[in-house]
Amino acid sequence: MKKFKALLVVACALLLVAASVFGTMAYLTSTDTVTNTFTVGKVKITLDEAKVDADGKPVTPAERVKGNSYKLLPGHTYTKDPVLTVKGGSEDAYVRLLVTINKASALKEVFGTNFLPQNYVDNTWNAQTWPCVKTTVNSDDTVTYEFRYKEIVEANAADQKLDALFKSFTVPDTVNGEQLAKLGGLKIKVIGEAIQADGFESADKAWEAFDKK
Repeated sequence: MKKFKALLVVACALLLVAASVFGTMAYLTSTDTVTNTFTVGKVKITLDEAKVDADGKPVTPAERVKGNSYKLLPGHTYTKDPVLTVKGGSEDAYVRLLVTINKASALKEVFGTNFLPQNYVDNTWNAQTWPCVKTTVNSDDTVTYEFRYKEIVEANAADQKLDALFKSFTVPDTVNGEQLAKLGGLKIKVIGEAIQADGFESADKAWEAFDKK
């Protein structure tokens, strides 16, 4: 019996030693981390034109604005130079300008059924830089002309000011007072738009997606 107790004491001592040893053992381990940081791409544009007086003459000092008011006279030329700027940091982008003119019926009556605005801008419209790709007659007696920039505007850290769509327009001197009166309230609205080029196989596909958004 004494021998059994002695063995039991020894066994308990061994268990205590084992628990102490294994409780302080350190395993071989390794830890590593990959952290991904994401920035957000953007496409941003601005659109403006030279500030002019009612006669279409640029004011001094020069200023860029979002719109002007004109007093139409036969044979008179007016400054109008819509300029689209792709802001620095933008991604590769397709850009376009939509020119919408109201009183479409009156314009056709005065200037003919084949009226096109680019025929009245004193050869300052460059068809290679801003080709007109579409003309849409709307139900509210307006007509919209779509001009697309000649190429993708590539990403750049600095602002990129594109060539003006045109620089001036002229009211033909063949227009008489009675015809001109029909154009009272005429409005020309120019809208600039841009869409990322990445992910689209062509400009047509990109603008198709834009118009569906």
